[in-house]
Amino acid sequence: MTPDERALLKVYRSLSESRRGSLLDYAEFLAGRDADPDDHPLPVQPLDIPRPESESVVKAIKRLRETYPMVDRTRILHETSALMTQHLMQKRPAPEVIDELEVLFLRHYQAGKTERE
Repeated sequence: MTPDERALLKVYRSLSESRRGSLLDYAEFLAGRDADPDDHPLPVQPLDIPRPESESVVKAIKRLRETYPMVDRTRILHETSALMTQHLMQKRPAPEVIDELEVLFLRHYQAGKTERE
């Protein structure tokens, strides 16, 4: 185990159960940022992936990335990260953040659609 892994484990063990969940959510979010895009052609229309009744912010980001694969992740990275931080650090409610994420992805989809036309 590397020193960084030991330090991360030490911090993880010192957290409450709910904070551990938040740390894992954030780690999944960061890991998703590094994922390589598939080599398949991107659809031009959003996919029909319904929003579940109960959803975490991380899962909402994953769902929205699947719904809008044509949206350039680098263009929304700053805003997505800011919303995730508001949820994790400032305890902003997940449904509120997810609503804003939905608007963010839709806005960038529509802007990209306008550029393509």
